[in-house]
Amino acid sequence: MYDVVVVGGGTAGCAAAYTAGKLGLKTMLLEKNIHLGGSITSGLVIPVMYSGKNQINNDFYNILIEKLHEIGGQITYQNNKGWFNPELCKIVLDNLMAEASVDVRFSTFVYKIFHSNRSLKTLYINTNILSVYDDTIDIENNMLFEPIETRYVIDTTGNCEIGKILKCNFLENPREYQPMSLRFIMSGINLEEFGKWLLEIDNNRDVTTVEEIAGQTHLSTAYTWDTDKHWALAEIFDDAVKNNILKDTDRNYFQVFTIAGMPDSIAFNCPRLVLSLDPCDTKDISKGVKTAREAILRLSNFCKAYFPGFKNAYISNIADMLGVRVSNRIKGKYVYKLDDIRTGKKFKNPAVISNYPVDVHTAGKNTSTLSFTGEYQLPIESLLSDDYDNLLVAGRCVSAEYMAQGALRVQASCFSMGEAAAKFIKSNIA
Repeated sequence: MYDVVVVGGGTAGCAAAYTAGKLGLKTMLLEKNIHLGGSITSGLVIPVMYSGKNQINNDFYNILIEKLHEIGGQITYQNNKGWFNPELCKIVLDNLMAEASVDVRFSTFVYKIFHSNRSLKTLYINTNILSVYDDTIDIENNMLFEPIETRYVIDTTGNCEIGKILKCNFLENPREYQPMSLRFIMSGINLEEFGKWLLEIDNNRDVTTVEEIAGQTHLSTAYTWDTDKHWALAEIFDDAVKNNILKDTDRNYFQVFTIAGMPDSIAFNCPRLVLSLDPCDTKDISKGVKTAREAILRLSNFCKAYFPGFKNAYISNIADMLGVRVSNRIKGKYVYKLDDIRTGKKFKNPAVISNYPVDVHTAGKNTSTLSFTGEYQLPIESLLSDDYDNLLVAGRCVSAEYMAQGALRVQASCFSMGEAAAKFIKSNIA
């Protein structure tokens, strides 16, 4: 019998499991991959975006920063502490879960859930690596599956997989998904040379920054194909398209960041896929990753041809998962609204306090939304299932309107949601 089973070992899931364990709750964390971290590790989504000075439920996040810094896997850049090393993060997360006495299971899936009277009772998980699943198998009496009894479940799977198994009510999804991305890393770069060149061609410090930290050059720059903004790199991308080095769609979104503890490497927040793809459909996912990897090769050749410092550069890592911005969203006890953000509505029990903008990507030019707001709060009720009394969600599957979710989906808020969910359970069990 566990007090809490957390399904999904990404940002929200790690925060939830660690917090629950530290609060003395018997906790299990289930992860389908062979390491924790989700978007930060598998997805290479770094850095964690700054989300305001008044964040709450960020104890786990601050501990993660501290432990990564101790082994050279974190820096503070442009007043943002969220610049992580994705590989070292895998090791630190293992250590933190052990410190909190969390029972972590990798390569594990939930196949069936027994529930009654609005309460989840038992989760059946695999004990062996299953290449093929036969739904005629008697799961309850088969040694390939293990029954896990629990008092609470937190679904942090991103796509709300537990909610799908339980046939929970979801918010309307018009199948208008935000474009997905597949991040990658290039290494062998002379960052000092590249950084010096960037500062010479772009004087917009809201777009391009370069800074030396502990002897390593750190930088960030960006470009999109939107014509309602001025981009210093625009002529370079135009020329690459003209010379057939890039496809026109390859330049729809381009953003790069350096990485803590990797003095010759850059992480790319691209390519962004302009295809209309369902992030829960395996056929669409397969099409997306193949299309993205083709674009990554073109982007890497483009960088070597046009950017100083890239003479000896090479692709050193491609993310293991697509960067999904929105998919399933559960119907919770409170459906968070865009108006709640705009008015800065206060709640009795906030799970998140943030000022991250409403950030909704689209496939067309000049149609994406990046709307800066004041500080806003997300209530704990948006993490509570409306269908089951002991099911919570945390992460991008939060109970929120489509546009409101565009502000809440970022990692800093996901950390806070996971921690808040664990604290809520502790208060109810106590």
